[in-house]
Amino acid sequence: MNKKYIRNFWITGCVFLLFVLYTLAVMFIDVQLIGPNDSSVGFATINGAFHDLTGVHMKIYQWGDWLSVIPAAIVGGFGILGLVQLIKRKSLWKVDLSILTLGGFYVVVLISYLFFEHFVVNYRPVIIEGVLEASYPSSTTMLVICVMVTANLQFKRLIKDKNLLRIVLIVSRVYLAFMVLGRLISGVHWITDIIGGSILSLTLVMLYCTTTNWLTTKIKEKISKNKR
Repeated sequence: MNKKYIRNFWITGCVFLLFVLYTLAVMFIDVQLIGPNDSSVGFATINGAFHDLTGVHMKIYQWGDWLSVIPAAIVGGFGILGLVQLIKRKSLWKVDLSILTLGGFYVVVLISYLFFEHFVVNYRPVIIEGVLEASYPSSTTMLVICVMVTANLQFKRLIKDKNLLRIVLIVSRVYLAFMVLGRLISGVHWITDIIGGSILSLTLVMLYCTTTNWLTTKIKEKISKNKR
C-alpha cells in the first residue's frame, strides 16, 4: 500500500475518532433532563437553545419522511444493477468493483443505523405518535448523506452525457441540502444529532472512497503484471 492510501486511511481513522470523542462528549457533557418524559440530553444548554429557536415544524418532518424514499430507491436501483451484471456475467467477481464495494458500504451504513437504534445516546426532543424514539445520530441525515454522495460518484462514472450529468448532480445536491437543513429546522432532532450524523457519514463515505480507490489500484496492478 503506497503512502497516499495509508494517509487516506489514517485521515478516515482520525475522522472516526472525532466521531467517537464527539459522541462521548454528547453523552457526558452538560447532561440535563430537558427532553420529553424527563429524558436526559447532553450539551443541554446548546441543544435547548437551538430547539427553542427553531421550534417544531411537523410538516417539514413529514415531507422529509416522504422524500426519504429517494435514497431507498437509489439503493434498490444499484442493487438491481449489480444483480443484472451478476446474471449476465455469471460471476460475482465480474460485477463492477465499485458496485460490489457500494453494496458493502450499504451494509456498513445499515449496521451503523441498527447499532444506534439499540445504543441510545439521546432521545428526540418531541414524542412522535406516542413514542419517544432514539435520535442520535440523525439516521435520516446519515442515510441521505451516505447514499447521495456515493450515488453522485456512481453517476459520474455511469452517465456519459455531460448535460444530463450536470442536471442530475445539481438536483441531487439541492435534495441533499434540503433534507439535512429540513431535519435541522424541523425540531424533531437536537442539533447535536444532526452534527453527529454528518460526522459519521463523512467517516463512512471517506472509508468507501479510500477502499474503492485502493482496491481498484491493486486490481489494475495485478492485471498489468499478468500481461507482462
